[in-house]
Amino acid sequence: MSLYGMMRTGVSGMQGQASRLSTVADNIANADTAGYKGFSTEFSTLVVNGSAGAYNSGGIVTTVRQAVSQQGVLEYTNSTTDLAIDGNGFFIVQDAEGNSFLTRAGSFVPDSQGQLVNSAGYYLVGYSYDNGVPSAVVNSYEGLETVTITSAALEATASTEATFSSNLPSSSEAVTGDLPSANLSTSEYTAKSSWVVYDSLGGEIMLDLYYTKTGTNTWELSVFDQAEASSGTGFPYASGPLATDTLTFDPTTGDLDALSPTSITVNVPGGEALEIGLGNMTQLATDFLVSDIKVNGNAPATIESIEISADGIVNAQFSDGSVQSLYRIGMASVASPDQLQSLSGNVFQTTENSGEVKIGFANSGGNGKIVSGAVESANVDIAEELTDMIQAQRSYTANSKVFQTGSDLMDVLLNVVR
Repeated sequence: MSLYGMMRTGVSGMQGQASRLSTVADNIANADTAGYKGFSTEFSTLVVNGSAGAYNSGGIVTTVRQAVSQQGVLEYTNSTTDLAIDGNGFFIVQDAEGNSFLTRAGSFVPDSQGQLVNSAGYYLVGYSYDNGVPSAVVNSYEGLETVTITSAALEATASTEATFSSNLPSSSEAVTGDLPSANLSTSEYTAKSSWVVYDSLGGEIMLDLYYTKTGTNTWELSVFDQAEASSGTGFPYASGPLATDTLTFDPTTGDLDALSPTSITVNVPGGEALEIGLGNMTQLATDFLVSDIKVNGNAPATIESIEISADGIVNAQFSDGSVQSLYRIGMASVASPDQLQSLSGNVFQTTENSGEVKIGFANSGGNGKIVSGAVESANVDIAEELTDMIQAQRSYTANSKVFQTGSDLMDVLLNVVR
């Protein structure tokens, strides 16, 4: 028996249990850290070849693993910007220098500039809707932007397109006097509707639309700026019609015939050219009706609330009741999450063993869904950690006894030699 080998084995055991105690200490310290992934210590045998009749003690090989792929319990909060992933995947975050990392710690809050940042100072990133519906760059962090909410505002947009459904009564008598297009105090019409559209600054412009039957299956449509109407009577307006045209209907179907225009262009005061689709107009034996008016454009508004969907779309609810998609949060995955390298701030970066990052979106492609108003708790159990600590303490003490015994026997041997 080698006394030196015995002492070396005792040291190996103490070092292994010291590593185990260190992982236990980290786990207990981070038991309340959102998104923390617990460490564990595993041992394997180290064998040292001996000779016949002489056994050389070896030791242990210590391996520390992190349970990155094991999900913690979701804890619910009152903040919509607290985010958790229910299933596979990682949030993509960036530091102040723009370096990208992965994390499961989703306790984000807006900073002074409205950027979503977690307690470790990492900023949540996603794809902006500024240029349309975003698509993920699968193998690169290119295109990702810091998710910013409070500074976002709905810009004023001028109206440029409109559609509506309308029926003009086929039984109406044709007007034989002055038409609305003449803009006289004596102008007559069959029916009228008024719409709100928007100028370039988001201001509301009221348009008056006059529908006048001029003959069999023939109607005049004239559009005026209501702000220029005469008090009480409407006609005459301060200036002529913004647009006017003649519509003709098929007497068999009641739809616009092949020769009739299917749209009319109106130059909105202070705005842009507004194209009004006429394709859904009919002339049937029923009352006048205008419905399903759809006009684009909007007045400026401020954000009242933020909602984040299960697939990671950040929607802003504006003060005018409109909803706009601002970002879609990117989600990353790797082939072997437990092989990621853990860094300070509860973030991870890829390694050769983890595989390259693959970027997609939540709730698709094998990624989990995003839960707004929740955070993922640490995946450690304090009771289990305390049990491991007691076991590691006992093992460390036993290994120290082995070392001490070997040391005492070495002293005996040295005294014999003397």
